[in-house]
Amino acid sequence: MIHYHGTPITPNSMLEMMAGRHFCVSWARPDQLKHCLRVGQSVMFDNGAFSAHTQPLRFDKKRNFQFDDAKFYAWLEPILAHPHWAVIPDVIDGSVEEQREMLKRWPFGDAYGIPVWHMGLPLSYLLELCDRFGRVCFGSAGEYWQIGTPKWAGRMDAAFNALVKTFGARLPWVHGLRMLAQGDGQWPLSSADSTNLGRNFKHQDVCIDCFAKRIDAVNPPSLWVERELQTSLLE
Repeated sequence: MIHYHGTPITPNSMLEMMAGRHFCVSWARPDQLKHCLRVGQSVMFDNGAFSAHTQPLRFDKKRNFQFDDAKFYAWLEPILAHPHWAVIPDVIDGSVEEQREMLKRWPFGDAYGIPVWHMGLPLSYLLELCDRFGRVCFGSAGEYWQIGTPKWAGRMDAAFNALVKTFGARLPWVHGLRMLAQGDGQWPLSSADSTNLGRNFKHQDVCIDCFAKRIDAVNPPSLWVERELQTSLLE
């Protein structure tokens, strides 16, 4: 699994100690973009929809952070190239039709972006995204907002069951948004991100590099075996 560490990781000297790792930079907090592009193996560019949905972030003192896909695309234009990629704009708690409308406006081609399947949306839409892009981000939203609950775990089981039924043992690339802690879990995530390190390394009695190594050293299984779903977890 590729481990993407969310920024900011402050001060910059601490980020420099993370050289050679993978980073997640949100459009809502692009503070360390240049540093990450210089020292990181790769960067995933988050569209900031989660921040706009949950936090009163500000670009300036006059207005709250509001997502604008045209401005997001303008931000990506000079920086989006392999091996980097971006989370294609999505509508948290939105309908399938709203998600499809956002996909229509994506200007950079399928190879440079990964769409989001919000776990409350139909499994058929998950399969639709994987069939087109070959990669998908799992977003924990709606009734599955809280990662790690029995209900959330049941939905993850159902999603991977659907993928293995459709694609066989060689599954599409699944990126877990906010799921880096699932590195030691049972689901075959190909990559995941979180801001755990940036928020908590100062509270750990270890150096930031040691903390990062501890996170990066844990990986989930590569394959999935279809399992029986517990009805109680899906209600």
